[in-house]
Amino acid sequence: MREAYHVELEDLAANLADMSLQAAAAMKKATQALLEADLSLAEQVIGDDQKIDDARAENEEKAYALLALQAPVATDLRTVLAVIHAAESLERMGDLALHVAKAARRRHPQATLPEPVRNYFAEMGELDVRLAEKVADVIKSRDVEAARALEEEDDRVDEIHRHLFTVIMDKGWEHGVAAAVDITLLGRFYERFADHAVSVGKRMVFVATGKMPGYAHDEDL
Repeated sequence: MREAYHVELEDLAANLADMSLQAAAAMKKATQALLEADLSLAEQVIGDDQKIDDARAENEEKAYALLALQAPVATDLRTVLAVIHAAESLERMGDLALHVAKAARRRHPQATLPEPVRNYFAEMGELDVRLAEKVADVIKSRDVEAARALEEEDDRVDEIHRHLFTVIMDKGWEHGVAAAVDITLLGRFYERFADHAVSVGKRMVFVATGKMPGYAHDEDL
């Protein structure tokens, strides 16, 4: 009985890791759609978002069933609670990729991003995808140091996000208000995606150590 229970716990973690990889794939495609004005890719991200939503619902249902039926304690309880919280963050990451894809679709066939900011979004997209992929590894390994290292890449996303305001507020900006609004919203989507990845990493530290780490960017995610 207990062996089957621990298999269920491992399955929860594996499903959570799969969600993170789904979010990574969604952001990769959404960024490509944004940079290349690729409507078919944008539509693919939009259509696939329900899969991440369904995965969250399935994980939560299984986690609550374990709470009700097994009354887990100590590390097992932390694992179940972390799955519930992390699944929410991972679903939000999928939603943020969805927002990027919708922005690309909304401006199609025109490019959403003016040339001066394209490289910034390409880099943020790469960083976000890498963060989500690393989160999947952390979920599987429960490597505390790897989880803490996620914040370093999040710092770079934050740095780019802040710099975008400098670019669009510059007196030489000549791409209009609509483009500036798009850039502001899109920059926020990428920044929040990275924040949620760090939040999931923190949950894995909690599973491994029993303590919620205090990162430099502690906030209500």
